[in-house]
This record gives sequence, C-alpha cells and structure tokens, in this order.
Amino acid sequence: MQDMLNNLSTYGYIVLFLYSLGGGFVALLGAGVLSFMGKMDLSLSIAIAFAANFIGDSLMFYFSRYHKREMMEYFKKHRRKLAFSHLLLKRNGSWIIVVKKFIYGLKTLVTLAIGLTKYDFWKFSAYNALGAAIWAVLVGGGSYMFGGALIKGYDMIVDKPYLAPIMLILIGGTTWFYLSQATKNNKQKKLKSESTK
Repeated sequence: MQDMLNNLSTYGYIVLFLYSLGGGFVALLGAGVLSFMGKMDLSLSIAIAFAANFIGDSLMFYFSRYHKREMMEYFKKHRRKLAFSHLLLKRNGSWIIVVKKFIYGLKTLVTLAIGLTKYDFWKFSAYNALGAAIWAVLVGGGSYMFGGALIKGYDMIVDKPYLAPIMLILIGGTTWFYLSQATKNNKQKKLKSESTK
C-alpha cells in the first residue's frame, strides 16, 4: 500500500489509469485517501478509474471473442474456472458483469469466459459501464469518506504487522460467508419457483 501511495503521489493519475485497466482496487483506494489528504482530486480520480476499468474489460472481452484459440489454450489448464464462470453467468444473469468488479479473481476470469460465448458485445458494454461507474464511485468515494480511518488503520498495521493477516482472514471470511449465503438464497428461490410450476 505504501508503494502504491508513493507511486500515486509521484505519477498520480497515470498510475491510477494503468492500474485500473486491470482492476485497480488498491490504486483507487490510494487515490481516495490521497484526495482526502488534498494531494489528488477525487472527481478526476473517479473519472479516470471508471474510464480505465471500462476500457480494460472491453479489451479483454474483445481479445477473448476474437482470439478464441489462444483463450482455449489458457482455459485448458483452468477448465474448472471456466465452468464456474459460466455457472455464475447462468445463475446471476448479466448482473455478474457488475458484481464481478468487487470480487478479487473474478474480474478477468468472468470477462474472458463471457467473451467466449455469443453474449452480445453492446449488452456487455452497457453492464460493464454500469459496473465500472458503481465500482469507481463506491471505492473512490468510500476511501475518501473513510480516509482518516484508513490512514489510522494503516499506521496501526505498520506498528503491529501481526494484525494484517488477522484482518485479511476476517475480511475474506466475511466475504466468503456473504457469497455462500447469497448462493444458498438463490438456489432456494429457484427451487421454489420450479416447485410452483
């Protein structure tokens, strides 16, 4: 995180753009904190992160759609991941394009998997734009609003490094629990709708 803040302080919006092409969560978080500190502009940071995130996913979709042979070579080693991505799309519909922005490890995978299907590019672009906008506003705005708390938390972890894995386990466990509950609720709804038919 300190390296990211140093890079952002030195190179600013260029670093934010480049990182946001491939995800950019940490870069946007850092930009929000730096905006809180008065070293960057929040609105510009959100706009840049949104544009880069949208462009990055669009390029991945395009690459996957028009370079299927190379993609299939990659997915030969990751067939489970490909099947999981298709299952997520089938269960959650197009909203997975929005939700994946917030789940580490799914952003690239789901985009590449959707590109291999016959999913409409313009429909993908609309959901991609919506997801990128929500992601940029929530992460950028949230890190700005909670900038003071994030700085204190970071200082605390620097002073007591043993807290970092505990916090990661807590965040990871909470995310896993939430996603497993959401999946169970989705299954129950489907079972109820099938039983009423």
